[in-house]
Amino acid sequence: MLVAKDAPTGASKPEDQAPGRAGRRPSDEGPEHYFTADPATPPRTSDVTFRVKDREFQLRAAGGVFSAGRLDPGTAVLLRKAPLPDPATEGALLDLGCGYGPIACVLATVAPRATVYAVDVNARARELTRANAERLGLDVRVSAPDDVAADVRFAQIWSNPPIRVGKPALHGLLRTWLPRLAPDGVAWLVVARHLGGDSLAAWLGDEGYDVARHASQQGFRVLRVTPPRP
Repeated sequence: MLVAKDAPTGASKPEDQAPGRAGRRPSDEGPEHYFTADPATPPRTSDVTFRVKDREFQLRAAGGVFSAGRLDPGTAVLLRKAPLPDPATEGALLDLGCGYGPIACVLATVAPRATVYAVDVNARARELTRANAERLGLDVRVSAPDDVAADVRFAQIWSNPPIRVGKPALHGLLRTWLPRLAPDGVAWLVVARHLGGDSLAAWLGDEGYDVARHASQQGFRVLRVTPPRP
């Protein structure tokens, strides 16, 4: 069960702004929260509260970071529908495009024996993820993309990828990270159907990956992606 609610601090309430496409609010639009290393947006903070598997998480978000006002609906669907790792899970798990860290913090909570990496180009996002993990007593390795050791192979990659950056940038991102899956690894991706979830699944298949539509909810596709077979 996953329930999300907002407890803003010094920010407008969720009902003060109408959601944009795919549930993103107007303040979330534009490329800054995706690829800007040092966002210029004022860092107004808000507390985002949600529940996963009967545990409540309260994380600090801020302007200039993806979905700073609430848990993104796509992320909520991903955490609800994809099978979370269990406490015995080991190996490296990656939250790709971590934002303020909701996926990374959930992974580190449910799989304490795993090594959880959180990667984002946005320095403010990394700072928030690091602080949120520390506040929850979690061990999360927060890094800029180029700072992850080249020999790390991931048992799982979790991502609500930045569809709005356009296909060339999105495909480049996935071509960089999906080859770093372990041979028996799996990636869990969530993509809005009307923003190209089905076409992305087809493209990943053309790239040689095994792709399955694991679930659909609220207009989002949850994709299960595994490495090409030898």
